[in-house]
Formats: sequence, structure tokens, C-alpha cells
Amino acid sequence: MTEETPGFEEKPDVPSGATPDDAEPKAAPKEGAAPAGDANADAGLVAQLDQVRTALNERTADLQRLQAEYQNYRRRVERDRATVKEVAIANLLTELLPVLDDIGRAREHGELVGGFKSVAESTETVAAKLGLQQFGKEGEPFDPTIHEALMHSYAPDVTETTCVAILQPGYRIGERTIRPARVAVAEPQPGAQAAKPEKAGKAEGAEEKSEAADDKENGGPEEG
Repeated sequence: MTEETPGFEEKPDVPSGATPDDAEPKAAPKEGAAPAGDANADAGLVAQLDQVRTALNERTADLQRLQAEYQNYRRRVERDRATVKEVAIANLLTELLPVLDDIGRAREHGELVGGFKSVAESTETVAAKLGLQQFGKEGEPFDPTIHEALMHSYAPDVTETTCVAILQPGYRIGERTIRPARVAVAEPQPGAQAAKPEKAGKAEGAEEKSEAADDKENGGPEEG
């Protein structure tokens, strides 16, 4: 048995060339203290996240702008398509108006009979389905926006310029007039308006004379 020399403690073996500090155990890092490297990494991640959010907002704004432009383009195309369709139908019906005029004259003279009557009615039905509307009636006030006056006269029984005869009916598609109604118009007789007040004055004078005569017959008005 070997005897231990009192006063000496056993020390761990230290490799050759190592300093005494290497033999001492290193102190454990304190809990809760974040290393400086981790803080820098978190700051970098936050910066990257901000960049991603900015890029996402920009892309979202670009997408919304493109969507709005597409919607405007789509509405414009639909509007132009409807306009082109309306113009094409108007041009077709304008060329068909002389045929409709012939059908109308044949109906007035009682010549719309047999197979011709069937064809004429079918033609009018197709024109109506395409939106063609006929207008113009006798007795309606003259409107220069939809009427074309071909004949003019005076009449004592009208109070304003009036359509007294429809020479050729007008046609419209919706609010668009493709041909005005060609009419004969009559205006109030010149001097008729001035004559009416004069006649009214004479009538009032006659009534006053009649009342005065009645008072004389009754011995004058009674005094209070």
C-alpha cells in the first residue's frame, strides 16, 4: 500500500503544454442572457419580414389596379359592342322603311290581301322584334325634334301648332329616331286670340247694361 503524503490534494492530470487555466472548469453561462449573435439574427429576420410585407403590399396594389383596368376594359367593350349592334340594326331597318311605307299604303287602299298580306304582316312582326316603333298621330302637338312639317295652314279650332295630318309615319329604335314623322301642321288663326278678349269685353258690357236696366225696372237699388 502506498501512503499518501498529507497536505497534498490530487489534481487532475493536465496535458503537457496546457496552462493552468485550462485545467479549471469553465463557468456555465448565466440563464436568461441572450447571446449577441442571436439578437443580430432576430433583427435580420425582422428586416427581411418587413421587406416581404412591403413587396406583398406592392404586388397586391398592382393586382388590384390590373383588375380595375380589366373591369373598365370589359365594360367599354360591352358598351361598344351594344352600340355597333344598335347601329347595324338601325341601318338595316332604315333600308326597310320604304317597304313598310308600301305596306301601309296598300293597307289604306284595301290591297293588303292574300299571300301578300301574310308576307307584309311577317315583315312588320320581324321589324317590331328588332325594336322598330312607329309614331305620329293626328291631333298631337307639333314637336320639331320628331316631326317634319311638309304642309302648313291656319285653323281656328287649334290653340297651338298641331299635327292635323300624318303624311308619312315616323320610326324610332328605343330613344333614337331613325326617321321623323312627316306631317301637315296647322297654327291658330291670326287675330283669333285678339278677337276673343274683345268679344269677352263686349259680353261684359252687355251684362252691365242688362243689370242697369233691371235696376231701373225695379226702381233702382234698395237703400239701406
